[in-house]
Amino acid sequence: MEALYYYQYESPIGSLLLVSYQQKLVSLQFGTFEDNEKELITWAGKYNLPTVLLESKQVLAKVVQQLEEYFNNDRKTFSIEYTFYGTTFQRKVWQALAEVSYGTTCSYLDIAQSIDAPKAVRAVGGANNKNPISIIIPCHRIIGKNGKLVGYGGGLDKKEYLLALENAEA
Repeated sequence: MEALYYYQYESPIGSLLLVSYQQKLVSLQFGTFEDNEKELITWAGKYNLPTVLLESKQVLAKVVQQLEEYFNNDRKTFSIEYTFYGTTFQRKVWQALAEVSYGTTCSYLDIAQSIDAPKAVRAVGGANNKNPISIIIPCHRIIGKNGKLVGYGGGLDKKEYLLALENAEA
C-alpha cells in the first residue's frame, strides 16, 4: 500500500513533523502531527500523493539523526534525499535556497537574481514562505535586503535560534 510516512520529532525549537514518500523527505513542518494532519492530507491530494499517513520513526531515522547532529552543532550540511512538490518557479527558488551555505545569509533579492528573475522578489518571498522542507532547505537564512529578519513560518524566534546556532550574521 502506498503511504506517506511521518514522524513527529521533538527538537530544541519544538515539534517538527517529518514526512517521507518513497524513501525521500517531502515535508518538514513546524508543529505536531495533529497541527498539520489536515493540511498535509490536502497537500498530498493536490500532488496526487497517497493520503494514507503511517507513523514510522524507522523510515525517517536518517532525517532524525541528521537533525540531531545539526542541533548539536555536529553537522553543517544535510545528506538527505528529498523531493519537491510545487510549481516550477517554487522548485527553482527552493533549489536556490538549498545552495545558501551554513552560517551565511542572503536576501530575497539575492535569491531572485540567482534564478535569473531579479524583478520577482515578492514571488521569491512567497515561494520561500511555502518551502515544504524547513531547516534542511534553509529558508531561515533568507533575510530582508536591509539585513532585518523578516517573516518565518515557524516564527521569528525559531529563525533567530537557527541563525544563532549557525553563528550567521543577520
